[in-house]
Amino acid sequence: MLKVGLTGGIGAGKSEVSGLLARYGAVIVDADRIAREVVEPGTPGLAAVVEAFGESVLTPEGTLDRPGLGAIVFADQEKLRTLNAIVHPLVRDRSAELEAAAGPGAIVVNDVPLLAENGLAPLYDLVVVVDAAPETQLARLTGRRGMAESEARARMAAQATREQRLAVADLVIDNDGPLAALEPQVRKVWAELVERAAAAAETG
Repeated sequence: MLKVGLTGGIGAGKSEVSGLLARYGAVIVDADRIAREVVEPGTPGLAAVVEAFGESVLTPEGTLDRPGLGAIVFADQEKLRTLNAIVHPLVRDRSAELEAAAGPGAIVVNDVPLLAENGLAPLYDLVVVVDAAPETQLARLTGRRGMAESEARARMAAQATREQRLAVADLVIDNDGPLAALEPQVRKVWAELVERAAAAAETG
């Protein structure tokens, strides 16, 4: 099994890359999706979040009010740390389960937004970073996602810098341009991953 960490700043286009890798045959372990699953109604994760932040972070239906909680934690580093301390261990355990189920010959791509921030690079055989200039990220967040510029800047500021992400990268995918320029790069990275997986299988 080849364990790959995939990361990139918000708005860099990591989801598009993840989707393409899945199409080529990668087993995707999506930390964001798992992070939503571990705080669904009835889970210990949601109970812990409510205990830490109060009932105001719930919707009338009893689900987590993500935008409300996001507004709280992205404005306060201490609260963000509290939330991460609840959610990250749950995500890590669930990710390990999914990884184990993938099988020995799989290329498992762990889609991890906060890989650089949490010092997770050593957990993977190699790290792929989807890179875009901060001005490109901002334009995508305010354009495609309709975020207010102040919120977009706050989200970006809460993440690692571009330099910190690139410092942990083994392979970099430049996604500063149009979507059409992305696929050839991802295909090239996939070929590299297949090669490395084959080499690892031979030596393993």
